Amino acid sequence: MQNRYAGDIGDYVKLALLRALSPGLSLGVAWYLFPDESHNGDGRHIDYLDQPGKWRNLDPELFDALSGAVREARSVESLEEASVLPGARFVRTPVILEDQLARDRCAARARWFGQTMALLKDCDMIFADPDNGLIDDNLHRRRHRKFGKQLPVMEALEMAKGRQAVIYHHNTRFPGGHALEVRTWQDRLGPGTIAVRANAYSCRTFFILNPTKATYQRTDRFVQRWSGHKVSFVDAI
Repeated sequence: MQNRYAGDIGDYVKLALLRALSPGLSLGVAWYLFPDESHNGDGRHIDYLDQPGKWRNLDPELFDALSGAVREARSVESLEEASVLPGARFVRTPVILEDQLARDRCAARARWFGQTMALLKDCDMIFADPDNGLIDDNLHRRRHRKFGKQLPVMEALEMAKGRQAVIYHHNTRFPGGHALEVRTWQDRLGPGTIAVRANAYSCRTFFILNPTKATYQRTDRFVQRWSGHKVSFVDAI
């Protein structure tokens, strides 16, 4: 997640999903906050807020909150202050610091993840919001700055130990297409993993690990409500 994305269409979908899944649960949010970049126009997709007739009815309270947050300084902090996820516990410690040296990044990431998990240890459900999404566990990646935008499978599985976890993934140019990409990650994340695909503006997938029966049913109802906006359900393998 980058602050410049706050309130865009991707936020509307993911926050609405979490609001649908988390009633009665203690929700923890790991923003995986990464420094804002300026090499592209990502995060500009906020024109949905100018189309209330098309989008507001999906979650009116959230829509209005995001409209207000976008008018302020766009940041994850502004989302927290707008109470888009009432009662949730947030971790917005940056996943990488600008002055980190390559040789220090692996240890720094381990410390960051350990501290994040400690802060969210009592949560029933954790949502992880890496900028780019899932990646394999190849250790050589950890020295690269861009690794701060990714979440290795081992971290996802650790988050899901003894609880439910929701993992954001931005779909890639995966050989075989997005459907195969989703199935591949479901296989790596373990039995029972379900997914929600959201293809408005750009393609993203939310993987739900260890879903309870109630979460499964809530996910299905959410997808039915959002199905006219390019949102679909992918059942467990």
